[in-house]
Amino acid sequence: MHIRQIRNATVRITYGGKTFLTDPWLMPKGAMGCFADTPFRPCRPEQETIPMPMCALPIPVEDVLRDVDAYVITHIHPDHVDMEPDGTLGRALDKHLPVFAQSPEDAYALVRSGFTDVTVLYENSMFGEIRLIKTPGRHGTRIPCGPSCGVIFQAAGEKTLYAAGDTIWYDGVKATLERYSPDVIIVNACAAALAVEGRLIMDDADVAAVHKACPAAKIVVSHMDSVAHAAITRADMRLLLKKQGLETVAVMPDDGETLAF
Repeated sequence: MHIRQIRNATVRITYGGKTFLTDPWLMPKGAMGCFADTPFRPCRPEQETIPMPMCALPIPVEDVLRDVDAYVITHIHPDHVDMEPDGTLGRALDKHLPVFAQSPEDAYALVRSGFTDVTVLYENSMFGEIRLIKTPGRHGTRIPCGPSCGVIFQAAGEKTLYAAGDTIWYDGVKATLERYSPDVIIVNACAAALAVEGRLIMDDADVAAVHKACPAAKIVVSHMDSVAHAAITRADMRLLLKKQGLETVAVMPDDGETLAF
């Protein structure tokens, strides 16, 4: 498999001869606006006025989308799929390509946005010879910031991949690791947090817990340096991973970088 970090949770995954694009947030730097324009509040006042995305895409949009076979949208939040003021989704995407969604509600929003081939993820969703398995997530330490999911990828001749999605470490992630024993795990781990909901995704301690539960797996740290409510930068995370003794276990690609497993 090849994993190319694009930006935030947007990742090109080449797996089993197919290319998946996860959580395609493709709008230009700053185009989403800031938290001051929303009902949500970050933990620190200075985070309220930072426009997002905080960085540009590392390559042109047409290169991000080239030769993609299917989209996987783990949940409908505006930093995981482009959202227009009227609520329609994925303006830059090919609406005729297959797209996998976490729930009937998310699928309906995608169909309403013009997508013509939408599949709800279940335990045995198939894309050709590739099995896509929906896994649970908990998107907040206090109050979940809406539902979210992860995805297990399985195919003959490939290592098992677990893209955990927007989740903290909790018993649902632990159960997923115990059940599927993935070889490669993508974790979203900038410790983004909101004042009411709490920490929304993993931090370095959660990454360490993932490693402890599945010590043979390689961990890919994603969702970095792109949203204003993050508590950990890539620079911070490098130091924290070293402190946790994980510098040889967890790899944190730069935007645009490709990893092979």
